[in-house]
Amino acid sequence: MVRSYRKYEASSAFATVCTASSNAVWTPDNLSTTSKRSTGAGRAYVGANEGVLGWDVKKGELLSKWHDSDNRSEVTSLTQCAAQPDLFAAGYADGSIRIWDALSAQIVVSFNGHRSAVTHLHFDREGARLASGSRDTDVIVWNLLSETAEFRLRGHKDQITGLAFLRTSVARRQSPRTDEAVDAGDEEEVEEKYLLSTSKDALIKLWDLSSPHCVETHVAQTNGECWALGLSPDGAGCITAGNDGELKVWRIDLDTLTDLSTGMVDGKKADVLTSQGTLNRQGKDRTIGVTFHAKQDYIAVHGSEKAVEVWRIRPADEVHRHMQRRRRRRREKAAAAGDALAAETEEVTGPPDVNDVFVPHVIVRTGGKVRSASWAHSGSKTSKSLSLMVATTNNQLELYSVTTHRAQQKVQTAKESPDYTRSLSVETPGHRTDIRTLALSSDDRMLASASSGQLKIWNLKTQSCLRTLECGQALCSAFLPGDRIVLLGTKAGDLELYDISTSTLIESIPAHEGHAIWTLAVHPDGKSVVTGSADKTAKFWRFDIVDEDIPGTRRTTQRLKLTQTRQLKLSDDILSLCFSPDQRLLAVATLDNTVKVFFVDSLKLFLTLYGHKLPVLNVSISSDSKLIATCSADKNVRIWGLDFGDCHKAFFAHQDSVMQVSFISHPMERDEGHTLFSASKDGVVKVWDGDKFEQVQRLEGHKGEVWAMAVSRTGETVVTASHDKSIRLWEVGDDLIFLEEERERELEGLYEATLAQNLDRDARDEDGLLQDGGDEVATATKQTISTLTHGEKIMEALELGSADLEIMATHEREKARNASMAAPQRNPLFLALGNISAEQHVLSTLRKVPSSALNDALLVIPFTTLPTFFTFLAILLEKRLQPELAWRVTYFILQAHMKQIVASKGLLRNLMERILAAYEVWQEERQRVIGFNLAGLDVMGREVRERENIGGYVGDVVEEEEVMADKGRKKRAFASMA
Repeated sequence: MVRSYRKYEASSAFATVCTASSNAVWTPDNLSTTSKRSTGAGRAYVGANEGVLGWDVKKGELLSKWHDSDNRSEVTSLTQCAAQPDLFAAGYADGSIRIWDALSAQIVVSFNGHRSAVTHLHFDREGARLASGSRDTDVIVWNLLSETAEFRLRGHKDQITGLAFLRTSVARRQSPRTDEAVDAGDEEEVEEKYLLSTSKDALIKLWDLSSPHCVETHVAQTNGECWALGLSPDGAGCITAGNDGELKVWRIDLDTLTDLSTGMVDGKKADVLTSQGTLNRQGKDRTIGVTFHAKQDYIAVHGSEKAVEVWRIRPADEVHRHMQRRRRRRREKAAAAGDALAAETEEVTGPPDVNDVFVPHVIVRTGGKVRSASWAHSGSKTSKSLSLMVATTNNQLELYSVTTHRAQQKVQTAKESPDYTRSLSVETPGHRTDIRTLALSSDDRMLASASSGQLKIWNLKTQSCLRTLECGQALCSAFLPGDRIVLLGTKAGDLELYDISTSTLIESIPAHEGHAIWTLAVHPDGKSVVTGSADKTAKFWRFDIVDEDIPGTRRTTQRLKLTQTRQLKLSDDILSLCFSPDQRLLAVATLDNTVKVFFVDSLKLFLTLYGHKLPVLNVSISSDSKLIATCSADKNVRIWGLDFGDCHKAFFAHQDSVMQVSFISHPMERDEGHTLFSASKDGVVKVWDGDKFEQVQRLEGHKGEVWAMAVSRTGETVVTASHDKSIRLWEVGDDLIFLEEERERELEGLYEATLAQNLDRDARDEDGLLQDGGDEVATATKQTISTLTHGEKIMEALELGSADLEIMATHEREKARNASMAAPQRNPLFLALGNISAEQHVLSTLRKVPSSALNDALLVIPFTTLPTFFTFLAILLEKRLQPELAWRVTYFILQAHMKQIVASKGLLRNLMERILAAYEVWQEERQRVIGFNLAGLDVMGREVRERENIGGYVGDVVEEEEVMADKGRKKRAFASMA
């Protein structure tokens, strides 16, 4: 009989606040309301491996989690839409982009065009377009209204590090009734026809999006790489940053851009981007973030170290006073030295230097290396403090309050450094460093996770953190009998006892005198524990309950005490220990690549297991005490017999060091007694059959090395902790695994991955992406398994529909001769779908293809199928069945197969003329309907104006708040610099 196995499925992941792969976005609390007043500290949306988490910064609570079940790639970039604040774009490591609705936590649309990780995303002001940059050196502009890619911009030679749409005013536009150009009338009307991009190749490029091409290219940094781009809120300037703390300031000539867009440039065109000078940060590390404050003249600049530098932009009057002071000091120095300055030098002052305008304000020291920094609480222009949100690489969010320069001048002298305070943080739900050990309680309801400096107790059902305790650099841990005390072994050689209920350290025992305790194991009878250390000894400790006097009273309290009873000395460091469930044997793994098995009672050597080529990192003994499994840094897992010490099987288990192995300690079924789990630094957890020596299942999900693993008593749950700062639960599902089916599924996955890679490679070769002399602008296509599947479904629908079309046409001809003729025998599929027609079936197949993947799916269809396809498209246009979709498909196919259509010498001419005729008739109908509606709206508007005696259109309502905000807007200092 074929054996079946229980299937483990990814249940949930927790203990992650934010990851170092993605930036963080701050938003106010009132996303879903029209109120502009926010009472809380806002929300932080961060990338957390393959999901996006929304945190309440004030309470430290997790508000939302966005995760696509079909996605395994981690989030690498996040951005928010300004026009629709509830829309967020998330870029992933596989090159895909998903637009999320924050209110419903649903995916609005998915895009797939990049061939490697998305590094930067940027919405335009209207929220109609999204620009994305990737490590594949390309920039793609996506249209969110049509859910398609407009084009791909190629020109950079390394990954994209910054993107920004430029807003230019609309000077003149075409009159709707005459051929003359008239003034737009609204000075604030802007358009975004230009895109700024920076790359690691140290270039900054200006792109014209209306007729896609590169307008200008400049060298952004002098030290070889450009890592960040920050655009000022008014769009008149930007800052690029690179290595060695270098910041370069640029002025953007928006008037020249406006003239360029209207074609009013005569003669030699002036440069739009002009370098104003270079600033130098105090830190010399690589600058990875430049962020302008939305309402105040402050800039946050950070690198990869534990600091954010806040710079201030001086207003024009302060710059003038500064230059006057400098000139006065120069005069005084010249007078003291007895020199005379030239008269024109005294009177004429040149333009201010960039260092006169941009001055350092404060350096905010953070609790970890900074991944991203963003301004929070935009507030008003006169607010006394600024809020800065920082996401760090050590799994925490911090909110700092920075005192402004104006407020600082009122309270203290300018010589003292400005103040900043850490007002809020989100750090409790995760560890600051890698989790090195996990331990489950006896009832599998609590989990203890320990890292360097922190011990956390979790509720496994709710994944909430119950306790956070300070500890040493933990290497091993265990719950003691009763589940009220956790025992830790540290790198300093101390045994630390923690009481969970009171959150206190009961006792710290210097067990191994400065040598790391690599492992500990509780005896199966629950009365003692053994510890193994780098001092080459294994020490046995007995649990004793002693009465301890309470200071100041005559009462006593009971306390747990560890008493050393025995000691086992070996010739090498001890890396792992394990008792056999029958309490008879103790297995000890040492640094000499061997495992020694001793009798527990006499500590005499029973077996020595030779075979591993590198040190054995962990051992586990099966519940029946018949098998012992060992894992090593040589990437192998070996299964041995405990009766004679013979190696039953050695298999190459992982692609990196295997950190831990574990049998199920109390299996529910006898067949699961030899089921083995292994966790490795390659990020994969595997399930093995210890009898057949075959891999049962492969559990993927971690984005880094798996350091620790814990298996529940009955094997229902497996808990793993990784370098990606997450703790993941793998629980038994309802499905069963059969080894043959699992091997077939793995082969199919490998075949599909290879097929998609080859398809995409062919598309890239045809598009010229791999040639250095490729076009600057190209189509943004990417072939995947999903697009291939959609294309095959369309071809299948066309084949079935073509046959049915012929059957029905023949039936109609014969029915004209014989009216009483019976209906023909159609394909059962059409009858099962409600006796629909062939064109309705083709239309429903096209509608099921996501709009963003439709173009890629249509590329799969070969040229030989076009006559059938054009026939159905003509029918759809003639019968007005989704004519918009039919025309979009027709237009794209004409673009994709234009060369073959021309070379076919009129083969498809009749079908194309039929499609064109149907399209023109449909277009005329739409024009008449739209014209009638416009005339009706014109009449209604005239009646409203006559009744209320007001001018202009009905919809021309300007909010008073926006007008006041525009009137109070000051020009930035960029305008005052030559």
